[in-house]
Amino acid sequence: MRQGGRTGSRVAILVRSPLWRVAGLRPVERARQAARAVLASDAPRCGAPADLTIVLAGDGEVRELNRRWRGRNQATNILSFPSKAAGPGGRLLLGDVILAFETIAREAKAARKPVGDHLSHLVVHGVLHLLGYDHEKPAEARRMEGVEVRVLAGLGISDPYAPLRPPSCPGRQ
Repeated sequence: MRQGGRTGSRVAILVRSPLWRVAGLRPVERARQAARAVLASDAPRCGAPADLTIVLAGDGEVRELNRRWRGRNQATNILSFPSKAAGPGGRLLLGDVILAFETIAREAKAARKPVGDHLSHLVVHGVLHLLGYDHEKPAEARRMEGVEVRVLAGLGISDPYAPLRPPSCPGRQ
């Protein structure tokens, strides 16, 4: 990972749901660390200092945003709203990433992975969307997933796209 990719970038975190205050999760720190890891990587497509906001919400708020902006009346794990507007002092306003606690917790449990690791993955994924990455076409998806895997590895998080392995049987090596 390239060091200092977007030096001076700022990540604002808003906690809108008390559900994120799970003992030991540290969602604000994890989200900020994941966002900064993307911005410090080789993923950004321009070098201007960038600002973004991450909102730690609940399913209800995300469902309403998804209905209003995407016409889908259901919660989803993450929504990204790219901006790319020019801010004060030539800063780039990347946009907003909104995460839904209940959906993320359910997905993490189903995948048998820590909620914090799943949160970090989704923040990386969302920030990449703000930077213009997409996964609509197979080649785009491979490129985006490759960046996600590299950034997450730098955070000590295993490949989220690796197949789920069943637990080993007692007595077998």
